[in-house]
Amino acid sequence: MADTFKALVADNKTGDYQVEFRDLPEQELPSGEVSIAVEYSTLNYKDALAITNKAPIVQNFPLILGIDLAGKIVESNHRNFKSGDVVLVNGFGLSERHNGGYTQRAHVNGDSVIHIPKGLTTKKTMAIGTAGYTAMLSVMRLQEGGVKPESGPILVTGAVGGVGSISISLLKKLGYQVIASTGRKNETEYLKSLGADEVIDRNILSASAKPLQKTKWAGAIDSVGSHTLANVIAQTNYNGVVTTCGLAQGADLPATVMPFILRNVALLGVDSVNTPIERRVEAWNRLDNELETKKIEEIARVVAFSDIMIHAISLLEGNIRGRVIVDINQI
Repeated sequence: MADTFKALVADNKTGDYQVEFRDLPEQELPSGEVSIAVEYSTLNYKDALAITNKAPIVQNFPLILGIDLAGKIVESNHRNFKSGDVVLVNGFGLSERHNGGYTQRAHVNGDSVIHIPKGLTTKKTMAIGTAGYTAMLSVMRLQEGGVKPESGPILVTGAVGGVGSISISLLKKLGYQVIASTGRKNETEYLKSLGADEVIDRNILSASAKPLQKTKWAGAIDSVGSHTLANVIAQTNYNGVVTTCGLAQGADLPATVMPFILRNVALLGVDSVNTPIERRVEAWNRLDNELETKKIEEIARVVAFSDIMIHAISLLEGNIRGRVIVDINQI
């Protein structure tokens, strides 16, 4: 075991928010039931916000960033895990209240750990990451709300992003007609390769919304929020279901109750952080069985841990599509 390991740490000890790589001795990590040698992490929108301090993600200082991790257990005091097990952790307050996955060694609560399904590897798991896991939770919410392929088309906003890209692939595999909304029309072929039947310009959804509009879809997976979500709801069919999991345009929702009380539309929230472990396991098993991981790997890029801050800025500027895998040992 190395005497120290690399970690990306956020701190405010000088009164200013700072993010830097540090060489940490393992004894500085808080105690945890499971010690993991981290192999891969991811770069998500939330990670980029934490790295650049564009939103108050981090609640405790100093804190290792990164909401995802996958690797091999080095030592375990938890009944469900043993040394050598290949596992993943995502959410559960990583990079908010607890040290996250941007580290070569992690100590975590055993109740937050999941065995990686047999059809996946640590790298494939992080090609999916929290974005793909959130996409699966969103699809599950649509299905539980009664939306079936024969119900009508499903809209996916923020389609070029991680949640959007994997949502499209999942929905297509399950037999749904998919409409993708994006501001990057040059990515039309990319979105169609994932399974989108139609690609629309996000600008038609991003302006102020009328309370009720012509219905266009049976359901939607939204990661944008604000005016976009309000327009999506106003154009959803009777008995339709809209899921919401993000706020790329904004955290506000300038809508009315009209679609809910006149069209019986349901708005369902999707939380990826505090989801119970049983539902997490269900979601990851379904990803293993239903997601065409080869296609997702093709649209994922692997970046060096040392370059993560550059890519975080690029992601916030809208210059990254699909998934970003972080090779923790490439530094």
